[in-house]
Amino acid sequence: MQAEQEDRFQEFVRARWSHLVRTAYLLTGDAHHAEDLTQTALAKAYRSWRRVSGSDNPEAYVRRMLVTCNSDRFRKRRVKESLTDAPPERAGRDEAVARVDERGVLMAALAGLPPRQRAVVVMRYWEDLSEAEAAEVLGCSQGTVKSQASKGLAKLRTYPGLAQVMDRAPQGGTR
Repeated sequence: MQAEQEDRFQEFVRARWSHLVRTAYLLTGDAHHAEDLTQTALAKAYRSWRRVSGSDNPEAYVRRMLVTCNSDRFRKRRVKESLTDAPPERAGRDEAVARVDERGVLMAALAGLPPRQRAVVVMRYWEDLSEAEAAEVLGCSQGTVKSQASKGLAKLRTYPGLAQVMDRAPQGGTR
């Protein structure tokens, strides 16, 4: 890779790293997997940076790589993860601890979705992509995005404790 392309890639990584890791975290539900997933996607982007940077939206291109790499992770090995019903008891709860617990409920609810539904929900409602943009990132039709979002949201609505978290959330949602 030429020095100029190398500089552009490094600038992209510096500017978008935390956002990409946050998206990967929502896809995986685990901070360590999220960083690994982001690094894997960026390594693939680096190898084809000339094509990626030449696209209309390099970030969308790399987001698509995140989703694909995450799907590959499920294809390669199925790891059974078990979630507990409740976090361990803590002495003295404050607002920060309550927010961590709320986030834990949300992450557990997302973890309960199949990978495709989770990816659609994350792209549509966390990344705030339109149906067309989400379809492009996920490599599927807009109809698939609509149906998977509908099924995913319906399943999230039945998750115990999530309704109470959303009732306490400020108007406009939280990020």
